[in-house]
Amino acid sequence: MRFIYFYCTNAIREIKENSLINTTKSTIIMNKSSFFIVGKHAVIEALKNPKRKVLKVFLTEESKKNIHRQSSRKNLLKDLKIYYKTRRELDKYCSKDGITHQGYVAEIEHFEKNNLKEFIKSKKNLTIACLDEVTDPRNIGSLIRSAASFEIDGVIIKERHYPSESKLMYKSASGCMEHINIFEVSNINTTLKFLREKNFWIYGFEAKSDKRFNDIKWQGNNILLFGSEGFGMKEHTKKYTDFSVKIDINNKIESLNISNSAAIVFHHINQYKNKT
Repeated sequence: MRFIYFYCTNAIREIKENSLINTTKSTIIMNKSSFFIVGKHAVIEALKNPKRKVLKVFLTEESKKNIHRQSSRKNLLKDLKIYYKTRRELDKYCSKDGITHQGYVAEIEHFEKNNLKEFIKSKKNLTIACLDEVTDPRNIGSLIRSAASFEIDGVIIKERHYPSESKLMYKSASGCMEHINIFEVSNINTTLKFLREKNFWIYGFEAKSDKRFNDIKWQGNNILLFGSEGFGMKEHTKKYTDFSVKIDINNKIESLNISNSAAIVFHHINQYKNKT
């Protein structure tokens, strides 16, 4: 009887351990989910980035030659699974998205998520953009492109609104997804409150504001808060801003596209900081 009890106990323990191992393995697989990106700059910059895990690359013969021309000193395709396709065969990866692949498609993995609290600990004079209810992938991608181009330190976005696997966003960002810190947060208001407590100034951009953004002395740590494409900032979110500012434009024009507005602001602040 003791032998049978001992045998059964060991068997149950072994089943539980195997179950735990399988669960852990499946969690790892789920966390390492992959997705496809398309477009020349998006794919080439992903290949150049040592932190980006590229699983497969799908190319036309012409795009392969172009990659070698762009990076003659380093073989960006070394040790990768490469599949050569016709343009028509690659169309299936983006036909539903209304964008062109330009002969470049790649399957990649997500980055590890950035931790905003850790990021700001040891840094000063930070300028970070924050998107309140901005949801359009093309606008988000274009804004990220401008942020990376003008050395903005990062972009905060609500995780529920962040299209992390959008081909359109990656294509619009034109490779700049590899050169910017993205901070996904669960709640924008809570994040702004936390940042104010950490000596950040919160600037909310509103077309009806009385103060021009280019009259500000952009010093210290600043958050640039942009509202949604159609409705601007939410009323409740405005409570967490320190200042309301605007871009001065022709009074016959109601407003600018969110990505255009951001590009103007990012360029100005970049120029201001380089001069001071």
